[in-house]
Amino acid sequence: MSFEKGDEVILHDEHSEYDGETGEITRVSETMFGDENYTISFEDGQEAGIPEDNLEPAE
Repeated sequence: MSFEKGDEVILHDEHSEYDGETGEITRVSETMFGDENYTISFEDGQEAGIPEDNLEPAE
């Protein structure tokens, strides 16, 4: 599943201070391998370079 700018997502990354939090995708960028990475804005900050596997759609 691919996400787009403006989508609400839940981050799953045990190494992130935002693990389990819902945020909004503010940027989608493509790696040199053709994979997409995402920048997600949260209420008190943002996280960049998040792979699609670490995200799930927020309901």
